[in-house]
Amino acid sequence: MAQPRTSFGDRARYWFDNTLARGASALVGWMALLCLTVVVPASAVLVWTDPDAPASLTDRFAQVWRLTGETLRLGGSTGTPLRVTMSLLLALVALLYVSTLVGLITTALTERLTALRRGRSTVLEQGHAVVLGWSEQVFTVVSELVAAHANQRRAAVAVLADRDKTAMEEALSTKAGPTGRTRLICRSGPTTDPAVLSLTSPKTAGVVLVMPHDEPDADAEVVKTLLALRAALTGEATLPPVVAAVRDDRYRLAARLAAGPGGVILESDTVTARLIVQAARRPGLSLVHQELLDFAGDEFYLISEPTLAGRPFGDALLSYPTSSVVGMVRSGAPLLNPPGQTPLTADDLLIVISRDDDTAWLDDCAELVEKEAMASGPPTPARAERVLLLGWNRRAPLIVDQLRRRARPGSAVDVVADGDEMTVRQVNEADAHGGTDLTLTLHRGDVTRPETLRRLDVHSYDSVIVLGQDPAPGQPPDDPDNRTLVTLLLLRQLEEATGRELPVVTELIDDRNRALAPISPGADVIISGKLIGLLMAQISQNRHLAAVFEELFSADGTGVRMRPATDYVLPGRETSFATVVAAARHRGECAIGYRSHDDLPTSPGYGVRINPPKAERRRWTAADEVVVVGKD
Repeated sequence: MAQPRTSFGDRARYWFDNTLARGASALVGWMALLCLTVVVPASAVLVWTDPDAPASLTDRFAQVWRLTGETLRLGGSTGTPLRVTMSLLLALVALLYVSTLVGLITTALTERLTALRRGRSTVLEQGHAVVLGWSEQVFTVVSELVAAHANQRRAAVAVLADRDKTAMEEALSTKAGPTGRTRLICRSGPTTDPAVLSLTSPKTAGVVLVMPHDEPDADAEVVKTLLALRAALTGEATLPPVVAAVRDDRYRLAARLAAGPGGVILESDTVTARLIVQAARRPGLSLVHQELLDFAGDEFYLISEPTLAGRPFGDALLSYPTSSVVGMVRSGAPLLNPPGQTPLTADDLLIVISRDDDTAWLDDCAELVEKEAMASGPPTPARAERVLLLGWNRRAPLIVDQLRRRARPGSAVDVVADGDEMTVRQVNEADAHGGTDLTLTLHRGDVTRPETLRRLDVHSYDSVIVLGQDPAPGQPPDDPDNRTLVTLLLLRQLEEATGRELPVVTELIDDRNRALAPISPGADVIISGKLIGLLMAQISQNRHLAAVFEELFSADGTGVRMRPATDYVLPGRETSFATVVAAARHRGECAIGYRSHDDLPTSPGYGVRINPPKAERRRWTAADEVVVVGKD
């Protein structure tokens, strides 16, 4: 077989590549040859075009050599061969020394710049927020801290994680958005090393937040980080507030001991389970939680109001035209929705929902109340509930426990899951802990298959909870929301086939998948990581709110509820929101907002309005709901 012909250019290129493969010596030789090829002809042109050039050819060549040596810093001496050789040797020694010195200086500067790029300098700030660790929650926490510090001039947030500093800065810039006046400082290194942790200056920080993770040993890592933080703060008289989150309840005591008496430890799985159950019992409640937890709208504040001392708590409900009073803090303990006759003291702090801490101002709103528009009938009676739980994960037993705590006689929970050995065991354990008010039944099936859902009468349930699947032990986690999105797509098909909307509550892990979920914009979606991040950011600004949120999100305590508006005002009547507040006070509740179903498609909050002005007037319908703080 004839060999293909190669051109001269291909052979020359191949030969050149082979010479370069010999190493640095070949590269130096080629560089010298290239320089001489350019410098010698150029020097000759300069000599031959010089009107003062020597007449003899020998002297002209000597002049060319001298110019070449000066250009290449090779001495350029002329004379005997020995003199030229020694001059060349000295020039090479000088070149070697200078190049080595320049290389050492360049290397040192490069290492220093690399260290600065990696974030190894100590943060010199006062009262800044320190965020330790890296997870999906970090973007929510940083963006909320930026929003909370929007009215401060020298606010700063320092993030320490075992990641590349530049990569962290780019990710935060993309996902957390612009920082405004707040300076964002990233430092790279392990959060479990006290020496590295000191780079963030926790001794002078205003608050320290330890991010939760979703890996199997994440809780142990959180405890270790808290121990490293305590080691870094050894000997300090005053310690910054610490807010951390663990996934498993078994690590909460250890984390609390490591954080110290001033630390606040959240259980992310328990909080998520509580919010899912509350949304399942009352559709739309997740939107209320979102409004209360982020800094974009109205949030909780603690204010002192000595002028109300001696008056009953019920009077405070109608004393703020643009804020909603929901409780008080007495001797450090929060009291949500206390009896209206409870007298206020000068030392009490009122718990209010307001746009900002300086927007809660006093003005009597009792004159806005229209008693003739208030409903006088009994409240809508509660009834037994049927819940369909599609999927099973580590939070499912907590969800069942929360449903059981608030179950009414005759309530039932039907679980549809793959039915592997672990799932069956966990369902049986959850059923064994129950009483007579709740019936728990397991139906084996794949929730991502259409036939599994078709044989269920999904429209007969009061709520449908869709859970994701935990990654298998030892297996790398895939996108945790893949199966959830498939299940939602099948439920959407059932809705379109029957023309009836399903009361679906969805748990998603990745907030980016919210836009992909085939559900209505105002549906209840619990982004577990985002909610924990919002909660941590709120508590970081006021640690006393930790007990407030603990009570609000508990299964059997005083929490956020949604009631039919007809329990408070007569349908079809136009009246002020102050009338609704007065009617809720009469029933032993604190009204904080409403949800209108008439303008759901066009409302920016999908019908939810939190903390409306007391003077706001609207026509109430039977489809409206009132948001209150109270008990079931």
